[in-house]
Amino acid sequence: MLYVQQLQDQQTCLPPCGPCEVETMDSTKSEPLKGSPELKLVNPSQYRFEHLVTQMKWRLQEGRGEAVYQIGVEDNGLLVGLAEEEMRASLKTLHRMAEKVGADITVLREREVDYDSDTPRKITEVLVRKVPDNQQFLDLRVAVLGNVDSGKSTLLGVLTQGELDNGRGRARLNLFRHLHEIQSGRTSSISFEILGFNSKGEVVNYSDSRTAEEICESSSKMITFIDLAGHHKYLHTTIFGLTSYCPDCALLLVSANTGIAGTTREHLGLALALKVPFFIVVSKVDLCAKTTVERTVRQLERVLKQPGCHKVPMLVTSEDDAVTAAQQFAQSPNVTPIFTLSSVSGESLDLLKVFLNILPPLTNSKEQEELMQQLTEFQVDEIYTVPEVGTVVGGTLSSGICREGDQLVVGPTDDGCFLELRVCSIQRNRSACRVLRAGQAATLALGDFDRALLRKGMVMVSPEMNPTICSVFEAEIVLLFHATTFRRGFQVTVHVGNVRQTAVVEKIHAKDKLRTGEKAVVRFRFLKHPEGVLSATCSLPPFWRGAKLGVAREGQS
Repeated sequence: MLYVQQLQDQQTCLPPCGPCEVETMDSTKSEPLKGSPELKLVNPSQYRFEHLVTQMKWRLQEGRGEAVYQIGVEDNGLLVGLAEEEMRASLKTLHRMAEKVGADITVLREREVDYDSDTPRKITEVLVRKVPDNQQFLDLRVAVLGNVDSGKSTLLGVLTQGELDNGRGRARLNLFRHLHEIQSGRTSSISFEILGFNSKGEVVNYSDSRTAEEICESSSKMITFIDLAGHHKYLHTTIFGLTSYCPDCALLLVSANTGIAGTTREHLGLALALKVPFFIVVSKVDLCAKTTVERTVRQLERVLKQPGCHKVPMLVTSEDDAVTAAQQFAQSPNVTPIFTLSSVSGESLDLLKVFLNILPPLTNSKEQEELMQQLTEFQVDEIYTVPEVGTVVGGTLSSGICREGDQLVVGPTDDGCFLELRVCSIQRNRSACRVLRAGQAATLALGDFDRALLRKGMVMVSPEMNPTICSVFEAEIVLLFHATTFRRGFQVTVHVGNVRQTAVVEKIHAKDKLRTGEKAVVRFRFLKHPEGVLSATCSLPPFWRGAKLGVAREGQS
């Protein structure tokens, strides 16, 4: 999303206040950005109007389909505001501009400003949204982290089903994939849930749509939640979800009555280590006194400000705060919004929905275009057999473009070979799709291709890529925590993108052993079969009671 303020490349972030609150500040700090908002758009000439339309097209392209206009703010950040008649005329012009480019606009908030004038003056923020012509909807992937029993699946059930929980976990039942999950109430596998927003910012979920296809058809923006396991027993599954599904950001859930407990610190450390931006939701506030909730929030703020985190916590208590939090979160990875809500009473759920509606993809259009220009590479994360369809693989397209009918090669097999196959059909969120672009997750039907030849961790690439594989690779790692020393001969589970395999430590350069907090270049050898590990790929080799973080540097066949 692009935030724009005037005709020059500057942006203003309005400080939080209520929608009708009088703002007495004379200006806000303006920052350089790739776009800009408008002071006013009153009765522009035809030439000026065409220029504004061209600007809107560019801003929507840069913001990957979204832009926020702040009307009544000068390019230097001065909060001038507009009289009611001028504001009405400016909004009318903005509607005409949006209609010209096929976009929709939604007023996010407005406020009065005190600008030495007898006439009341206002500032208005407007969200402009247009789904790009080459996409069905705007897409955002959010990984859901948090300790066991913090309410992750329950919150997702409430958001996606549109019904509050009964306090005994009814809302989460539709999310579980296995009988033992229903019986224990604990997630052990990765599941996906979708929440849509239409062009006006209204929620589209299963409360008014019977199928995922209907949600996709009615939505202009889609939030895909990746529900990850919270129990320490399934930590390897959580790490796989973070490394393979490439989430745009993460939602860290903390129970108000237990605070930072269990795997919360580990999940926080994983998000920091993998550089995944995250925001925090404090759940179950209906079970606690206000003082308990405040104590949990203070505990989170202390942790976020500690060395190693260096985050700026931002407590969201109003709709205006939610709008500001989304803007700040998109601009700075250091800002961490904190929500306090209940899945039973519904307290503050609307604030989270406002935040998710405005939250933009955190990669810009230039990065996306560069990825699409590369050769096709699809990560195989899941494998299915579907009656009357055949073998189906699920995963994420890392680079390039994939179309129905494309001829690709998949591998490496146990003996290091790549096999030819054909993409018969593509589906995204259970809806048919002819073209898949870099960064998008989907399932690909492979027809009668033998499922026994496939495994998780493989890659499907263009034959022109001439893929290389390795059984030995070096990584620069940091030992985050471990009870004993890390030395030659250790066996660890290595996570590199969608690759997860046991490897043995062959050599630690310049050292005999590693302790917690130390850094070194380590050579690993895969135990079972070679993998397609690329250079500079973030990797995380954890085991039962320890974890390390590294960057793959080079591989050897």
